[in-house]
Amino acid sequence: MSLALTDLSRYPVVQAPMAGGASGPPLAAAVAEAGGLGFLAAGYKTADGMYHEIKQLRALTGQPFGVNLFMPQPQLADTGAVEVYRHQLAGEAAWYETPLGDPDADGGDDGYEAKVATLLDDPVPVVSFTFGCPSREVLDAFAAAGTFTVVTVTSAQEARNAQWAGAHAVCVQGVEAGGHQSTHRDDPQAGLGGTGLLALLAEVRESVQLPVVAAGGLMRGSQIASVLAAGADAGQLGTAFLACPESGAHRLHKQALTNPLFVTTTLTRAFSGRPARGLVNRFVREHGPYAPAAYPQVHQLTSGLRKAAAQAGDAQGMALWAGQGHRMARELPAGELVELLAAETDAARAAVSGRSTR
Repeated sequence: MSLALTDLSRYPVVQAPMAGGASGPPLAAAVAEAGGLGFLAAGYKTADGMYHEIKQLRALTGQPFGVNLFMPQPQLADTGAVEVYRHQLAGEAAWYETPLGDPDADGGDDGYEAKVATLLDDPVPVVSFTFGCPSREVLDAFAAAGTFTVVTVTSAQEARNAQWAGAHAVCVQGVEAGGHQSTHRDDPQAGLGGTGLLALLAEVRESVQLPVVAAGGLMRGSQIASVLAAGADAGQLGTAFLACPESGAHRLHKQALTNPLFVTTTLTRAFSGRPARGLVNRFVREHGPYAPAAYPQVHQLTSGLRKAAAQAGDAQGMALWAGQGHRMARELPAGELVELLAAETDAARAAVSGRSTR
């Protein structure tokens, strides 16, 4: 690869790929045009749907951008536990007057092979991966096509595996991050937890010789400066971009980020069966303790409920994914936010540099 991570954008600001509609072409284009690295989220889309969004994005910007893929998931779910959870959600289905989804509607591969084939046939500048690490053959094929590859990791061992497989960079995701934790293996015995970003970043920097993108609770340029000082090459922000007008997030989701009714976040399996950080609402409180480790079965099961809650204007039944810094969200156009983050980063780095020379 002749392309380096720092060549992909003017500023060390990466807009996180947020599956479910938030990270569409308008947001990715606005970020890219302003000097950041914008991302499309291909998760929960078909290969054709992904390609359509890529075409839209290319019409909006000539700047580099990325596409994020979900890795296929092993079929380890306990069908009995899923059925018990289905019964527990019967009251929700009656309340929202919508049937529960078919837990087996998705085989767990999210159309991975078709998406890889599409992206190799018509390459994009960057492809990142969530929920696992591709094979060396796949990563080598992307390298040959001129695509920069990034594997999201939540441990030093996952980072070592990504380096061994041939990834060009890793995205180090701390436990503070909103949305799904990108563990390569969802171990139900491990509980709902993880390692904080700064500790994990230090561990990974000592474990691999790869460029690093740092993700997890970043909302201000001063925080980006901190992770850069700790050895990262860029900071990735998701929740910070959710409130932007270009974001495809539901208006109730955007409002909830700073709504005093939602005071904290937690990791929960309630909506998808995989640990994900979101605002604590009624659904999380009532169902989180009983949700089984069963992804994507639980995701399929609750899909209709989440849509019905949104249509009813009921934020208490929606998956309000958000990082720990959600209260710091700013309702700015994405381009303005990128410029502000870059200015804040420069100011913080200059302040540290000034202090160090005294």
